[in-house]
Amino acid sequence: MCGIAGLLAPGGDPSDQAAHAARMALAVAHRGPDDAGEWTDRCGQAAMGFQRLAIIDLTPGGHQPMTSADGRYVVALNGEIYNYASLRKELPATEFRGTSDTEVLLAAVSHWGLEAALPRLWGMFAFALWDARSRALHLVRDRLGKKPMYYGWQGDTFLFGSELKALRAHPAFRAELDRDAVASYMRYSYVPAPASIYRGIHKLMPASWLTVRPDRPGELPLAQVYWDLVRVARAGLDDPLAMSDEDAIDAVEQLAADAVRLRSFADVPVGAFLSGGIDSTVVTALMQAQSALPVQTFTIAFDAAGYDESHHARAVAAHLGTDHTELRVTPEDARAVIPRLASIYDEPFADASQIPTVLIAQLARRQVTVALTGDGGDEVFGGYNRYVAGTRLWNWMSVVPRGARSTLARALTAVPVRALDAFGAGADRLLPARRQGIIGANNAYKLATVLGLDGIDQIYERLVSTWPDPKALVKGGRESSTNLIAEATGVRDPAHRMMLADMLGYLPDDILVKVDRASMSASLEARAPLLDHRLVELSWRLPLHQKIRDGKGKWVLRRVMERYISNELTARPKHGFSVPIDQWLRGSLRDWAQDLLSEDRLTREGLLEPTPVREALRAHLDGRRNLQHQLWAVLMLESWLAQQRAGGLW
Repeated sequence: MCGIAGLLAPGGDPSDQAAHAARMALAVAHRGPDDAGEWTDRCGQAAMGFQRLAIIDLTPGGHQPMTSADGRYVVALNGEIYNYASLRKELPATEFRGTSDTEVLLAAVSHWGLEAALPRLWGMFAFALWDARSRALHLVRDRLGKKPMYYGWQGDTFLFGSELKALRAHPAFRAELDRDAVASYMRYSYVPAPASIYRGIHKLMPASWLTVRPDRPGELPLAQVYWDLVRVARAGLDDPLAMSDEDAIDAVEQLAADAVRLRSFADVPVGAFLSGGIDSTVVTALMQAQSALPVQTFTIAFDAAGYDESHHARAVAAHLGTDHTELRVTPEDARAVIPRLASIYDEPFADASQIPTVLIAQLARRQVTVALTGDGGDEVFGGYNRYVAGTRLWNWMSVVPRGARSTLARALTAVPVRALDAFGAGADRLLPARRQGIIGANNAYKLATVLGLDGIDQIYERLVSTWPDPKALVKGGRESSTNLIAEATGVRDPAHRMMLADMLGYLPDDILVKVDRASMSASLEARAPLLDHRLVELSWRLPLHQKIRDGKGKWVLRRVMERYISNELTARPKHGFSVPIDQWLRGSLRDWAQDLLSEDRLTREGLLEPTPVREALRAHLDGRRNLQHQLWAVLMLESWLAQQRAGGLW
């Protein structure tokens, strides 16, 4: 894993451009503290900077930016090409001087051309490739969006990098807040791609590449796609595999085992995050089955009731025989991370599980340089509760006339929230097992707000919304018109539509951002075997009942797990990897929150309407409602704004 950065300009002194690129890369030195390098072309039109985290080929032969054997291409690669060893066998031996995957990437492009080489690459990567012959820069991102790439023109200078702080390090960068991006952020708790928090700075979309030329300042051609997730999903659903359950389990196990095998190779120590849940247990079990030595596993234990799952991880580790490390974290330890979050994530980001993710990355880095994770299991194999509950809810709502539903919604929202939630908890217990989950202890109020909606698309949007009406909150901000679930054209089943929407948005913009920034802040490479694109393609060909069955998701993944470990060791309600933000906001974080969300401060900034923010804060502090998610989103925005002002950008 590495940090990359660079620029294009009409022309300039090559030494100056190289210095700019080096300074940009230095801003992301945490992504690669083992080596640094810079390159500029002889005309001073292109420059790249690089910070290396040495994983494969620890010798100087892996130094970047790297030039192809024929001198035509120069690349700065962030990530790993997992199938580089097999690709190397298909390429001329004369192309190689070392043993790195970067050399294989260059040889593949030289031999097959960029467009033909990209579908052959298996891995997680974002790279910049300069073509000296055509005088063009290509930016490329992996299929699922595991590795980041930001870019944009600032005047006549084109900037790119792994993180926004790299772009900010160039003197041409001019920070301008994008209020539309803020509005989208307030809905999702992350800034959805291709936008960034800055106007004119973009995120490269997954599975695409962009070509930019220094002699065409300001021009941004449309990115090209080399793998289309929507097409993959539709093709899989149109041509499902007629497999028995046992054959489906075999197929998933075999592919997952190969994905783990490829990601376990490195010239540095490799371990695994282990929460004791299904996804991390499957990855760890497959990893241990292929290792002659105990796998090093890591988990965080919390001193907070209802948030500590370390005993589950401990039991799984003991059963599998891993070398397990557990770190007990106090609330003070966890809260100490909060002041660093704005710097780590570089733009507003409000998934509160970012805190334990930072902590476990720090823990793992003490012993390993690479850690395998269970990320992707929920999206690929249908694990989120909303796939079941949202489908049930719509099936129930669709038989009730909209007018009647709207009347009921108005009546329910007039009931005090505490009474409504108490009713929801009792009603849920009275429902048959197959109907439970429609209401739930803390979902009765949310249920009331969705009763008047039409269709699963609107239900999904409401279920994933932090602030359901951002335009009433962000002054002058208008959300992007992009509706991710609407992109699931031709996917009719509600659960599959929601799964595809999550893989298009929530996965790359929340889950993978959270893990990438947290792990890279500790100079740790995180690899996600369950996001191997071959597994994704297989999953879309499996019928829904082999993913969701009897009201539970990840059916086939559970069966794979049971081949290695008893289901009893992991059988428990789905629990997020999080911390008690709700309690902290009423306790130790109360003064901090009151200061950041003061009416004077919000009014002075002129970005958010103070009234809804202050009302939400009062309702939460009084215990009338649990609004931790809404408040955390505003707090992370305000914390980021404070960092920007402290850095002199505004």
